[in-house]
Amino acid sequence: MRVFIIILLLLWGGSGATAAGEKEILFIDRFSEGVDAKGIPVGWELEKEPGSDSKITLAQEKEGHFLRLLSAGDAFGLKKEISFDIRKYPYLSWRWRATKLPKDGDIRKRETDDQAGQIYVVFPKFPAMINFRAVGYIWDSQAPAGFSGTSTAYSKMKYVVLQSGPRKLNQWISESRNVYEDYKKLFQEDPPTVGTVLLYPKLSDSELENNIFIAKL
Repeated sequence: MRVFIIILLLLWGGSGATAAGEKEILFIDRFSEGVDAKGIPVGWELEKEPGSDSKITLAQEKEGHFLRLLSAGDAFGLKKEISFDIRKYPYLSWRWRATKLPKDGDIRKRETDDQAGQIYVVFPKFPAMINFRAVGYIWDSQAPAGFSGTSTAYSKMKYVVLQSGPRKLNQWISESRNVYEDYKKLFQEDPPTVGTVLLYPKLSDSELENNIFIAKL
């Protein structure tokens, strides 16, 4: 089984206005600077080492460059450290496309916790290695769009399901979220400073052979 996801644009929109009257924008990345000696997009790090058959590549369509993550029977991802005040840049916007979803994937149960794609915004607290909060945005196979919950792996990771099921497969989907408001609603507290953005496919079911996650920021 193959799962394909493409994220075409990921950026932060500010609430303040520029001289031109437009919202301030903080680009996380545009994936136009290529990869480093290890084949990782410049400015990014591996969140977890991929298997030998998994691949990380950059590609380009008329809309721009994008990142493709192919997970062949394992779960891995990329992370980028970036620190800013979510109150100043509360809006996260991106586009993604899926061509196939994990069979029976359902984030609500630990044994079926497989998704086509995940984007997590991480808010570290001291000590950051063991004390952090994270807000995730999910494309799930079965959990309904609009459903929010807590990760079965870590109680301080909360998520919102934005897309569900195959109805919008093979279509570019534009998303925009007020991460500041989502954090306050999910954690019932004011957020600390953003520290990391995570992009990764999740694959915990051994019946899934391949998983591809593609992104451009």
